[in-house]
Amino acid sequence: MKALTEREQDRIIEMAWEDRTPFEAIHHQFGLPEKEVIQLMRKTLKSSSFKLWRKRVNSGVSQKHLKKRNEDIDRFKCSMQRQITGNKISKR
Repeated sequence: MKALTEREQDRIIEMAWEDRTPFEAIHHQFGLPEKEVIQLMRKTLKSSSFKLWRKRVNSGVSQKHLKKRNEDIDRFKCSMQRQITGNKISKR
């Protein structure tokens, strides 16, 4: 697993909890594939929290996998968001 700062780990965990942030967006921004995100979550979260997260990711509610998303959504970020640099989000 890639060495991550505490700040990067916190941001990855935050993104992983968000239903509409796909694993591909995490991979694009941090270079971590889904398998390593799952390992990070397992290592970092309490067992019960990890189980709840996995259950949610694998449910129909979550859109963590691009194949489960509506085909009309073809972006990783909000259309109002200009750019992401170093985990800082610039908005209009």
